[in-house]
Amino acid sequence: MPNIKSAVKRVKTSDKRRQLNASQRSALRTAVKVAETALTTNEVEAAKAAVLAASKKLDKAVTKGLIHKNAAARKKSRLAKKLNALNA
Repeated sequence: MPNIKSAVKRVKTSDKRRQLNASQRSALRTAVKVAETALTTNEVEAAKAAVLAASKKLDKAVTKGLIHKNAAARKKSRLAKKLNALNA
């Protein structure tokens, strides 16, 4: 445990950020999984809504610095590709 006051504060704030990032990353993964399962059930409207929600979460994660922008773009692209295949 650090002795210096500023180092103590850094430990507290970094732990708080770590917990927040973990919960947001978990919510992101859940949204992507929900979209994946909606795409496999062949319900077009539910799949559209789930993919839209997942892409919104992905974009938000990029702005917060949780994931890289190319990773988000890749995931969104794969979801959209599956959605288009379901529509066709």
